[in-house]
Amino acid sequence: MSDTSAPVQQRRDSVRLLMAEIAIIAGLFVADVYHHVLLSKTPYLFLLGWASLRVRGLRWKDVGFARPRSWPRAVLFGIAAGICMELFELFVSQPLLARWLGKMPDLSDFADIVGNFKLFLIYLVLLWTLAGLGEEIVYRGYLMNRVAGIFRGTKAAWIVSLIVVSIIFGCAHLDQGATGMIENVWNGLLLGALYLAFGRNLAVPVIAHTCTDTLDLILIYLGKYPGMGR
Repeated sequence: MSDTSAPVQQRRDSVRLLMAEIAIIAGLFVADVYHHVLLSKTPYLFLLGWASLRVRGLRWKDVGFARPRSWPRAVLFGIAAGICMELFELFVSQPLLARWLGKMPDLSDFADIVGNFKLFLIYLVLLWTLAGLGEEIVYRGYLMNRVAGIFRGTKAAWIVSLIVVSIIFGCAHLDQGATGMIENVWNGLLLGALYLAFGRNLAVPVIAHTCTDTLDLILIYLGKYPGMGR
């Protein structure tokens, strides 16, 4: 008779690992609500993702952190997508949400950047590393693959993953209020769709995310972002 104890134990270990990851992620989000997370959740989620991949015998390359088939194509589509996301945010989604909820997104954490070039440069570096690159590796690379894997990686699983992780991504921006959270759920859906459309490669969503956030930061620095003046 074949020994079935090994596969059963593997499944149990897999479930235990998944539950541990969920508990850590939930703990990070709760700690962030109470301002106990230094700077950003992203580095901690990155370390969690790295540990999870390592335990499961995977690499970041396996979840899309790899060279795209064509860098010129990735850059072109990434910048175009980022500009379109920014225009949609400024002229469609944000005005509609502000009218519906009666509030603009709370960007008071960035108020000191207005007119302050040195601070603008510091935030620009943080934006490119923690947001544009870090958040895409964490949310689209690690979390989307993890959620899809729970449902065996079917087409339906990826759709569920896209929705679930986009909601998590929106909740990660709780400090921006309801308007900011919903905006980021939408952004998460768009970035996740780009990730899937380009063969689950992170290059295009990273470029798009960096582009739209850079445009936001430039507008904030110039005092031209809606609701933020000098």
